[in-house]
Amino acid sequence: MIPRHLMIAAAVMIVIALAMGLYAWHIRGAGGTETASLNSQPVAPPVSGPTEQVTLYVAYDDPGVLRPRAARIPLPAGRQERAQELLRALLNIYLDPSSPHPLAAGSEIRDVYLVEPGLAVIDLNPVLADNHRSGVLVEELTMASLVQTLSANVPGLTRAKILVDGKERDTLAGHLDLTAFFDVSAINQLVLQLQSVP
Repeated sequence: MIPRHLMIAAAVMIVIALAMGLYAWHIRGAGGTETASLNSQPVAPPVSGPTEQVTLYVAYDDPGVLRPRAARIPLPAGRQERAQELLRALLNIYLDPSSPHPLAAGSEIRDVYLVEPGLAVIDLNPVLADNHRSGVLVEELTMASLVQTLSANVPGLTRAKILVDGKERDTLAGHLDLTAFFDVSAINQLVLQLQSVP
């Protein structure tokens, strides 16, 4: 026969295990789905480096212009990492609820590659491209803003290429041709024209 004190101890442990299981089920069911949806965006590591003055070229949809905006952001020492942080700072402006050129929540720059002398490859995430508003001007403003911000702060760039999720894509949202390389000097001229629009 099993001693009475062992039977009581086993019964208490079973009740505790059931109570913990019910509590875990309640926590997962009540708040787990909200937490998963809130935390679906990857967390970028903190940027280390001195804070520097940079120029971001911000698109304004209503007048259809690009305007330079001075900003102080921390920049790492590496050239490629600096390029990534510049574009991430620009995207933070566009993700703000009061943005002059709103982009979809979850839009991000996956990476920036400075491959051969003068070529920058900008890799966008699918959220940015799939949810971008369609239209010649808004698509052109996005591209010009990205390329001009890079060329103004990373010396020596002559061409840029835009990828989506690491792959070539025909257009950004139906209009802007992403199959070609963008000439930085042509973008500079476009930006000057867009700045002079009344």
